[in-house]
Amino acid sequence: MNKPARSLYFENSTGRIWEEPEGFVRLEYRAGPREIVQFRALLTHTAQAMSRRQWVKMLIDQREMASLSPGEQDWMTNEWLPRAVAESGYQYGAILLAHNVFAHLATNQFVMASRALSTTYRTFETEDTAVAWLLEQRY
Repeated sequence: MNKPARSLYFENSTGRIWEEPEGFVRLEYRAGPREIVQFRALLTHTAQAMSRRQWVKMLIDQREMASLSPGEQDWMTNEWLPRAVAESGYQYGAILLAHNVFAHLATNQFVMASRALSTTYRTFETEDTAVAWLLEQRY
């Protein structure tokens, strides 16, 4: 029997959002520089996708992502994440680490800064282990 296919929820120059049949949202960042408006739109639509499906888990594929700017990191940490937790019920994030060392470091800072919220993040080198961890999480 074939596994149901994921469906594309949103796409722009910064990345794509997929709805996975296993019950989580997949956020894929594109390589290269980002425009702040496109970055914010991508994350805003990610929270909307979780809310629409009442899903609390996300696979964040940062493998091709360039480093976050200080403004992007500040907005994501202090505005987007608290709103995603409060309004969309976001609880679990499995992060596929970026190849870019500066993006990797920014992710580590974000994960440390997010500890005050009820969101649990884990970082992974492989997609299989990230998905397996997400599927183990119960809410």
